[in-house]
Amino acid sequence: MATNDRVISGFRVNRPLLTGGVALTAIGTALSAAGTVVVCAALIAAGRSWVRGLDTPPTALAQRALREAKVASTAGWEAWRAEHSSPN
Repeated sequence: MATNDRVISGFRVNRPLLTGGVALTAIGTALSAAGTVVVCAALIAAGRSWVRGLDTPPTALAQRALREAKVASTAGWEAWRAEHSSPN
């Protein structure tokens, strides 16, 4: 048994190899996190540029859709009431 090995319940752990693996994993995790930040920054910049290039801003589109939904809802409600109202 080498001096760098540690036996745990018959399981030999090569400590330098384990330490190297942990270090590489930490470095890989840090690089992955940095890559994720760069990708997110690129996507955010592209999204902002795309929104600026739109003819109608998203808030105006949302307001128009909400207004149309309210009109359709009111029309549906009125049609239902006209159909189901009792002739009292």
